[in-house]
Amino acid sequence: MRISIFGLGYVGAVCAGCLSARGHDVIGVDISANKIDLINNGKSPIVEPGLEELLQQGLRQGRLRGTTDVAAAVLESDVSFICVGTPSKKNGDLELNYIEGVCREIGMAMRDKNERHTVVVRSTVLPGTAKNVVLPILEDCSGKKAGVDFGLAVNPEFLRESTAIKDYDFPPMTVIGELDKASGDLLASIYEELDAPIIRKDIEVAEMIKYTCNVWHAAKVTFANEIGNIAKAVGVDGREVMDVVCQDHKLNLSKYYMKPGFAFGGSCLPKDVRALNYRAGSLDVEAPLIGSLMRSNAAQVQKAFDIIASHDSRKVALLGLSFKAGTDDLRESPQVELAEMLIGKGFDLSIYDRNVEYARVHGANKEYIESKIPHVSSLLNSDLDDVVAKADIIVLGNSDERFAKLAEQAPSGKRVIDLVGFMPHASNGVAEGICW
Repeated sequence: MRISIFGLGYVGAVCAGCLSARGHDVIGVDISANKIDLINNGKSPIVEPGLEELLQQGLRQGRLRGTTDVAAAVLESDVSFICVGTPSKKNGDLELNYIEGVCREIGMAMRDKNERHTVVVRSTVLPGTAKNVVLPILEDCSGKKAGVDFGLAVNPEFLRESTAIKDYDFPPMTVIGELDKASGDLLASIYEELDAPIIRKDIEVAEMIKYTCNVWHAAKVTFANEIGNIAKAVGVDGREVMDVVCQDHKLNLSKYYMKPGFAFGGSCLPKDVRALNYRAGSLDVEAPLIGSLMRSNAAQVQKAFDIIASHDSRKVALLGLSFKAGTDDLRESPQVELAEMLIGKGFDLSIYDRNVEYARVHGANKEYIESKIPHVSSLLNSDLDDVVAKADIIVLGNSDERFAKLAEQAPSGKRVIDLVGFMPHASNGVAEGICW
C-alpha cells in the first residue's frame, strides 16, 4: 500500500521503517528539512536500536523517501498517518496546534485528489479530538464529506522507546477506531500479517483506550514507588514486596512497570496524565488518584535529591540523563529535573549518557539540548571512567547495562545511589537504593 507519514519523530520514524520493511511504499513528511535529509541519507533522526538498518533497507528497495511537500505526499499515497506531537499546555490540556496545522495541509491537498484518501490519527489525542477537531478541519479544507468522500480513523500506537521495533512487530493488540467500515478495513489490511488481535471500535473508544493504557502505566510506576518508600521506612526491601505482587498474573499486571524505582518521564506518561486529569476536572468528575500522580512523581525526584543531599560530599556523578536507557529522549526526563536541582543547590555535577552525547552532535534532539537545557548538557562527559573517578557520589540514573557493575560493587571510597534497581541487596554502608 502507498502510505504517507506526517511527523518523523519517534512514532513516525519507527512506523516509516517498519512499514517499508513490510513491503509498503512509504513517504515520510516533516517540516524539518534536517529530518528529511537524515531519512533520505539512511540516517535515523532518533536513537532507536535497529531503526537505521530498516530505514536504509527501505531506501535500497525504493520503498521509502522523505519530503517536505505535503501535497505531493497526499496525492501519491492512499492513506496518511498523522504522527505529529501533542505536547501539554500549561494547564495540562493538550496542545493541538500541530494536529490542526497538518490537518489543514492534508485537507487542502485532498481537494485536488479524485481518489478516496484515508486519514489516520496515530498521535495520542483525547477522546473527541478526531471528530471535533480533525474531522471538521479536513471537511472544511477539502470540501469533502468524511466517511463518504474520504476515510477517517484513529490507530493508537503502543510503542515503547528503545524497544519500539519489537513492539511494532509483536504488539499485544492492534486497536482501530473507525469512522466508517471502509476506513477500518483499510487499516486492518495493513496489520493483518501481525500475530496480534485486531480490535475495531468507535473512534472515541480507541482514543480512550490509548489514554487508559498510558495512565495505567503511570499509575503502576507511582504505586510501586509509594509502596517501596513505605517498605523502606519500616525496614523492608520494597522489591521483595512487589516481586510477590507481580506473581499474580491473573489480573494481567505487567512486571515491566511494577518495580519500585525512580520517577516516570518521557514524552507520553506525564503529558497524558495531565491531559486526562484536566478532562476529568472540566467534567466535574472526581479522580483523586490521577490528580495525585504528578505530585507523587515530583516527590520521587525530591526523594532522590534528598538522599544525595543527606551526604557530606558535593561531587556527584549522574549516570544516565535520558528518562530510560536506549533512548536520547530528554522530554520531561526526571533525570534532567534532578540534575537541575543539583545544579541549583551548588553541587559539583558531572553527567554521562552515551545516547544523549550522540544526540548532542547528530540527533533530532540536538536543538532541544542546545536551546532548552544548555546548562545541563554542558556538564556531559563522554568518558564514563573519568566521570566516576572524579565523583564521590555516583547516581545510577537509568538502566544502561554498563552501570550494573557499579551497583554490585561500589568503587573504593565512593557512595552509590541506585535509582534503577541494579543492587542485588538492600541499602548498606556504601550503596543505597531509592526504595530499598
